[in-house]
Amino acid sequence: MTSTKSVSRRQLLAGGAAVTAGGALLSATEATATASGKPPRRHADVIVVGAGLSGLSAARRLVAEGHSVVVLEARDRVGGRTLNHPLPHGETVEVGGEFVGPTQDHALKLIHDLDLTTYPAYLDLKSVFIDGKGRKSTYTGALPSAGLTGIVDLVQVITALDQYAKAIPVDKPWTWSKAAEFDRQTAETLVRSSAADPDTAVDLVNLFFDSAYGATAAEVSALYVIAQVAGFGNKHNVGSIERGIGSKGGAQDSRIVGGSQRIAIRAAKRLDGRVVLNAAVRRIDQDKSGVTVHSDAGVWKGKYVIVATPPQLAADITWTPLMPAIQDAMRRRMTLGTLMKIHAVYDRPWWREDAGVWMALKVGGVVPEMFDNTPKSGSPGVLMGFHGGHSWKKYANDPAGRRRGALRDFAEAFGERALKPTHYFEHDWTSEEWSRGCPVSVVAPGVVTEFLPHLTTPFMRTHWAGTESATYWNGYMDGAISAGHRAAAEVSAKL
Repeated sequence: MTSTKSVSRRQLLAGGAAVTAGGALLSATEATATASGKPPRRHADVIVVGAGLSGLSAARRLVAEGHSVVVLEARDRVGGRTLNHPLPHGETVEVGGEFVGPTQDHALKLIHDLDLTTYPAYLDLKSVFIDGKGRKSTYTGALPSAGLTGIVDLVQVITALDQYAKAIPVDKPWTWSKAAEFDRQTAETLVRSSAADPDTAVDLVNLFFDSAYGATAAEVSALYVIAQVAGFGNKHNVGSIERGIGSKGGAQDSRIVGGSQRIAIRAAKRLDGRVVLNAAVRRIDQDKSGVTVHSDAGVWKGKYVIVATPPQLAADITWTPLMPAIQDAMRRRMTLGTLMKIHAVYDRPWWREDAGVWMALKVGGVVPEMFDNTPKSGSPGVLMGFHGGHSWKKYANDPAGRRRGALRDFAEAFGERALKPTHYFEHDWTSEEWSRGCPVSVVAPGVVTEFLPHLTTPFMRTHWAGTESATYWNGYMDGAISAGHRAAAEVSAKL
């Protein structure tokens, strides 16, 4: 007789009523228990590795087409790089991916299909900019005033990137006539070459790289950045920096009521028992007749497999036969960024009245990008800061200093009362065994032109999903979903 793993209080708080007892998820115990005590062999047309948004989206598409599917998830939860965190009195905030916006058509459609709703993430209040010398100013719109030091350079960089993004083939950036030129340099090199005040311009650019990549501009290929900017749109709208960094009308336009992990929780529930938790995949065997996937929850046989994990985790699987060297080398070069989200909780969002501020940027801050992350209900008040790139490295072994610095940044931007939160918590994605970082792979110079042409090339009966393999909104929830759809279509065409 199989045992039933109860739904944890954390899952219930994180997902509301989306997961119920007897719902869609199988525990490892349920998946492996047999009279003999031996792991059972299971069968499905397609075995999906990873129950993040990409893997779940692939599974949904295949099930809708009538194919049998099982989704194997290493964690004890679904959602991948989306994760809800319960607050006192039942409210929720996101410690992973959380925002959606215009042109993110796949994410918006899935939210609608799952009967979820969104609300504006932005407020019609001021923003704060604190420069490298501690000078504070307020502004409205996507960027601080052009009169501030370095902002003119930043605008010039943005204009240049937008122009390049219009020229680059968004689906095959390595074929662009200037691909080799820009893949030989980092984003920092590109910024310095066009700025009157290079140091200040780089400091400003790194404000956004901290959260967008969990890295600095010195670590990322300029070509990769241009390709990602080109993907900040859809087939009918050319990508632009403004859409990528913007709030109202941009990538940070809206949040999901109840938290973004509800998308994955509800999608998994509707897969009706096809998702197996605590099922880390250790080995994948392939031959001309099919695939055999060995996991901590047992062994599954199928016709095809879709791997929807971060690229470097796919390289850690034992493959028989071996993964082609070019694909293995590529994935090992696609390490994820170093990023955590820091939250401070207060009885109410008093800064909305006291300072009339909802977000802030601080050059050199412990949390260079800060947002009012209060739930839709308006209580409790929550401030969130992205802590990544150089700042993450500086404080990696100093949690007390990180906490002091983050609260000091909040206080400088929103008011002195920020120094005394009722609750404080952090989520470091580098400590997640099955993520190893966030929000997206950091692609160094040379990788786009030499390796990325092989990113979605099938390996025998294995196809690839995951947000890094998306054309549009690479690194975002929308990219994860569209990549799952693409991989499902590839497999479905062969079934």
